[in-house]
Amino acid sequence: MDPIPLPSHIHYELLLQLLERQTMFAVGHKSPQREQVHELIGTLRKALTQQKQLEDSCQRANLTVDYRWSLNHAAPHHVESIAPVQAPDMANPGK
Repeated sequence: MDPIPLPSHIHYELLLQLLERQTMFAVGHKSPQREQVHELIGTLRKALTQQKQLEDSCQRANLTVDYRWSLNHAAPHHVESIAPVQAPDMANPGK
């Protein structure tokens, strides 16, 4: 079986640090958005915990995990890759 692609843990850490250090500071102490940011941080922490549980499950099943840093990682031949979205040609509308 091919390795199971999963996001690298650094992706979670980057988002958490951004939200905790910058976003939380920017919304202020008394704003209604502060609670939303707090909930978002909790959701990301839960997602990381769930991913770690999946990784443990894969390890118990002797499945290899392939940590991905981006979507541009070389995809196996049988996996459909996501095509980049192109901006419309403004010089030739309708094309």
